[in-house]
Parts: sequence; C-alpha cells; structure tokens
Amino acid sequence: MPKGIVLLATPEGWRHSVLTVEGGMVCGRLADVPVNAGPAEARAAAAAMVAGLAHDFHEERVDVSWDPPRTPDPGPPRSPLPRPPPNACG
Repeated sequence: MPKGIVLLATPEGWRHSVLTVEGGMVCGRLADVPVNAGPAEARAAAAAMVAGLAHDFHEERVDVSWDPPRTPDPGPPRSPLPRPPPNACG
C-alpha cells in the first residue's frame, strides 16, 4: 500500500517517488504530465496514479491529500499517508 509521495520538478519533467507501508519505493516520471506543467497538475496526476495503483494492486480506495507548504519556497510537494475515505467498501 502507498504511504507517501514525493514529487520533484526536473528539466525532463516531473518525477515521483511513492513510498509503501512495506518499506518499498516506486520511482519514475509522470509520463502524462507536460514538462512545463505546474505543481497543481503534477499533484493531480500523482494522486490519480497512486489511487489507481492502490485499487489495481490492493483493491483499496484511497484519497490523497497534500501537506500545505511550510515556507514561501516549499521545495518538492509531499503527500502523507493516503487514507481510505469514511465508509469505504473494499
């Protein structure tokens, strides 16, 4: 199960690292996000990817939320543990 996401904007496009509760990591590029996309578009694509992975591999529904920026220059967006929505059926 995914437990967190880190996004990084690079000259080649947005990169992601998905951390799992089992201690693993899945890294790659957000392929459907344009190189010049902003953080909001990257976060939306990453959230959809994680929700799809949770469903496909664990038959779970998760909601992804993002930590608010801590400084005027927050660095890469991070996501805490996706939580199943209330009353979710698995």
